[in-house]
Amino acid sequence: MSNQYLFVFAQAHEEFRIPELQSIAELHGFEIAIPEDIDVTRPFAVLGLENEEHARILARRCILIKHIYEFYARGSSYAELHEKNRALRDRWEKYVPDTSFKFFVAGFNQSIPQRRQREVVEDFSYMDFQGKIDMKNPEIVMGCFEEYRDAKGTTREKHDGDGNFREVFFGRLVEDGSARSLVKKFDVKKRAYFGNTSMEAEISLLMANQTLASPGKLIYDPFTGTGSMAYTTAHFGSFFYGSDIDGRQMRGKEQQPGIRRAAAQYGVEKRVIDLCTFDVTHNPWRCGGFFDAIITDPPYGVRAGAKRLGRKKDWVPRTPHPVPTGPRPDDDQPYIPPMRPYELSALATDLVLLGRYLLRPGGRLVFFLPTITDEYQEIDIHTMLCDGMELVANSLQDFGAWGRRLVTIRKTGTENYPPPKFDSDSGVAPSEGEKTTHVPAHRDFRERYFQRFRSPAELAEEAAAAVSEMRLEASEPSKD
Repeated sequence: MSNQYLFVFAQAHEEFRIPELQSIAELHGFEIAIPEDIDVTRPFAVLGLENEEHARILARRCILIKHIYEFYARGSSYAELHEKNRALRDRWEKYVPDTSFKFFVAGFNQSIPQRRQREVVEDFSYMDFQGKIDMKNPEIVMGCFEEYRDAKGTTREKHDGDGNFREVFFGRLVEDGSARSLVKKFDVKKRAYFGNTSMEAEISLLMANQTLASPGKLIYDPFTGTGSMAYTTAHFGSFFYGSDIDGRQMRGKEQQPGIRRAAAQYGVEKRVIDLCTFDVTHNPWRCGGFFDAIITDPPYGVRAGAKRLGRKKDWVPRTPHPVPTGPRPDDDQPYIPPMRPYELSALATDLVLLGRYLLRPGGRLVFFLPTITDEYQEIDIHTMLCDGMELVANSLQDFGAWGRRLVTIRKTGTENYPPPKFDSDSGVAPSEGEKTTHVPAHRDFRERYFQRFRSPAELAEEAAAAVSEMRLEASEPSKD
């Protein structure tokens, strides 16, 4: 890569930044050079691109980008920065003669007083710009960013520590990130239809980018719910097909289905092909290989548990009742088939196998997987993979004791794979070689969540203490 660019990121979802950049670069057919030692917790990163047009594409599509600058120099002090900037005069001297300009100085984790902002700008006088200073509509914007270390938890005055920055960056503005405005557009609180399981707007947009959503693509959500993934993928031009075992989630209570109403609100109703009610383990698909992507947030039991058709216990046939004849009573209710819990690790494994069956070669499966922070291992993800499917990205949204991982898997095989049998109870994908006995940490996640992720020993100790307390209370004489 011959050109370097300074990326300024929004301070949210740090682990999602690089996968999003790589996905949009892949979508548009160009490469992005990312240093191996990049620190994703920092808001600034210097990355390589072939030209400015690629930078503009990223800024207009990536949700986590605030600005992209043509990179000029960086340093641990202004003396070091100015020395490097002078040595790269060929990058900016073409703007010297007659280009209107503006200088912008900002700090991260620190408020910079106006007095020192003026001093910083004046120190760049050696650049000797001859054009007009235009603070409202300049032809170029020169940005200077001071990065300070996090001072949370300390008591200090507003400008204490001013000038003691970690590093300073300088460059010319190429494009402001315009995609972040979509977070407000798709705000769940402003949506015509939503529920308690609706995915927040920023995350659903990040997921849509991971699917490489673009005009003409066909994307499927097997756990549609209230349709959060439909609106964002359709916004980027894709056609959406959704299904759910509970049609009430998709329909709502009004005459027009809730997802249709919300899609009309966003102007993407015509891109929602259909919404169907069926159990994904008893799906109607008779052939595979036609979806460009599968995007979903499977229910894992915190706000709603996953279900599949079937009975919790073995069914015992009863004496059949005579079949009624005559007109159906007005108060007769439709038949609701019995359902049983769908264990998370088995669901995740089946989802990967379903993706391998339904996706076209190169298609992506994007879904969230909850994990227990202290017990998670990389093998938990790799045991779900099967022949013809490879891991693309694995990004954590941390909630403390637990988190959820945005997993992106690509179909690499070109052959016609068989449909999944949905009989997995182990949560481990079958393989041609030696089978693993590893038990993933997300197995029985719902039960572990409501047990506050305590170990079996802690639960046994707590139960023993409760029994001892009950016996003590029973042995005490009554006060009556």
